[in-house]
Amino acid sequence: MNMQTKAHPGGSGALAVKRKKGGLLDRLKEQKLLYVLMLPAIILTLMFSYVPMFGLYMAFINYQPGGGTFFKQFFTTDFVGLQWFHYFFTNGDFIRIMRNTLAQSFLSLLFGFPLPIMLALMINEMRNGWFKRTFQTVSYMPHFISWVIAANIIITMLSSGGVLNNILTGLHIVNEPIQFMQKGHLFWWIIAFSNAWKDMGFNAIMYLAAISAINPELYEVAKIDGASRLKQMLHITLPSIRPTIIILAILAVGGILNAGFDQQYLLQNNTVLEYSEVIDTYTYKYGLQNGMFSYGAAVGLFKSIVAFLLVISVNQLAKRTEEQALF
Repeated sequence: MNMQTKAHPGGSGALAVKRKKGGLLDRLKEQKLLYVLMLPAIILTLMFSYVPMFGLYMAFINYQPGGGTFFKQFFTTDFVGLQWFHYFFTNGDFIRIMRNTLAQSFLSLLFGFPLPIMLALMINEMRNGWFKRTFQTVSYMPHFISWVIAANIIITMLSSGGVLNNILTGLHIVNEPIQFMQKGHLFWWIIAFSNAWKDMGFNAIMYLAAISAINPELYEVAKIDGASRLKQMLHITLPSIRPTIIILAILAVGGILNAGFDQQYLLQNNTVLEYSEVIDTYTYKYGLQNGMFSYGAAVGLFKSIVAFLLVISVNQLAKRTEEQALF
């Protein structure tokens, strides 16, 4: 059987293959349905993530609302450069605010990051289907409770006649009730445990999803080799979900300055203000309540820049050590 091939001008006997080099318009035509599906997400991202960025200019001006329109006031206000950043770093509040923010975020990360992993591993080891589903549902229910309700629950439990004080006095661990919400040095721990309790079950869902993608044959082979369930967990489950753990760790470290607003604002009081004031509540009080809009914008921009640098740094570190990174 004879086959004729058309010789390529630059080669001997090679098949001439024409590659279609389409531009952007050609790809849009070929995949127009996919781009139509993406369009709502693109519009929402532009509207709520990129368009508001023009407001960052407020951090570099001395904006004060007046009788004119917003845009006229915004673009005709005096440019002050880095004055508000300098004021934040030198006014005496910076050390206290950063101490409280970093301490609470670090404690929340210390307890809130490993607990969902442990919970996911525990749920995965449950063999009773009904009990497993019930336990998982109960564990992530606190995530859907408003912080207004959750804060009242926490305050009630930690009050003088609350459950915790009743247990401590009933077991004669303490002679008189402890005023938990009046002691500043305990506030950091209250926030850390509150965050862990509220989000632990919901965060475990991501790890359970990663565990469900593990090939069951790996466990079958391990059973044949005589591996116990603990060894299967240590040598199969944990290594398999390590990429998920690394990515979530990068995001968690990037949000180290996000100590939270709702829980801080609802749980703090004047007696613990020295330990409870963080960047988010500080920005709200000065930026909105005191009308220092440019100052609040500068503090918020500082937090965003630090978070961005942390994400980049931790991502590069993870890429070098684990060859697994977010981008």
